[in-house]
Amino acid sequence: MGRERILRAALELFGRDGVNGTTLSRLREAGGVSVGSFYHHFASKEQVAEALFVECIEFYQADFLVELREHADPHEGVASVVAFHVRWCMEHPERARFLFTERPPGGNVLRGRNRSFYGEVQGWWRAHAHHGALPELDLVTAFVLWLGPAQELCRLWLNGEIPAPDDRQIARLGQAAWRSLEGDKDDR
Repeated sequence: MGRERILRAALELFGRDGVNGTTLSRLREAGGVSVGSFYHHFASKEQVAEALFVECIEFYQADFLVELREHADPHEGVASVVAFHVRWCMEHPERARFLFTERPPGGNVLRGRNRSFYGEVQGWWRAHAHHGALPELDLVTAFVLWLGPAQELCRLWLNGEIPAPDDRQIARLGQAAWRSLEGDKDDR
């Protein structure tokens, strides 16, 4: 119970003020926990940030994989994951803002989770690359081409610089991602 209260308070405070801009006393106060209760769950504010980052990444990755698994067609998969990314950021703005602004180490738990996540995405990608529908790319390049523009759109919206993305923008980004990623047509 206390751990969850601390993480919920951290999500709000870190998302608004950053980890460095949030004092430990403010975090404890917002979480409604005593000094002893805080140290029962976490050794430091940085450890809270790490735990929160891992939680947010796990939540995002689980939803991402659900979306990806629903699409055997690569074109649909690419466009749908773009739409998912924007929708997820809009439905979970505090989590998205935190993920966009903070990069705590994450430790072994995050490494293991990322290994599993990227392994599944890479398996989906390679199956389509094998048939020429997607290019042979390293995952970093693939993700930048796939989600980079959607990420920037979300960042602008989360910072209050633009209105909420609309369906036309999202569909256009999905199509642009597909055009940047579709495989060599001569190989099909």
